[in-house]
Amino acid sequence: MAMPVSCSAFRRTALVLALVTGGMPAFAQESADQSADQSATQIASNQPAGEVVLIPNRVIYPGETIELGALKRVTLVAGKHKPDAVATRAEELDGKVAKRTLLPGRYIPSAAIREAWLVEQGASVQVFFIAGGLTISATAVTLQPGAAGDLVKVRNIDSGKILSGTVMTDGTIQVGAS
Repeated sequence: MAMPVSCSAFRRTALVLALVTGGMPAFAQESADQSADQSATQIASNQPAGEVVLIPNRVIYPGETIELGALKRVTLVAGKHKPDAVATRAEELDGKVAKRTLLPGRYIPSAAIREAWLVEQGASVQVFFIAGGLTISATAVTLQPGAAGDLVKVRNIDSGKILSGTVMTDGTIQVGAS
């Protein structure tokens, strides 16, 4: 004869199983709107909840801009820490672009995200050379995409010469003497 299982023990077991089999880190839980249920801030123990992190709540594809709506907050169990080299805070993720597929319930490796391109490959841009009081500008075509601060190659439209320069925050390219 089977013993009756209490509702809270059943819910706790179901939550742990869902977290483990659902691909979510086994030491985390969702933390959205859980203030009404104090036991929801704990997982199968009487320890207080730990650090709150963000993970995808849906598949994020390569090249897609990461928005906060595509992420969910989870709370790590006390005593557990997130792995190194993962992005888990809003300021690390919002507006960044996925380099590879990001799966729901998994940490987001820092190497799997990048800044949004400020200049796209094949775009026409202004190139500036500045030395003291001398400023030379030209129009060029980018040979590779880049974010602010990236070193990219461009082709001068008039001469056909290929130059390397730094992408500036306004979308122009600054080249140095070579």
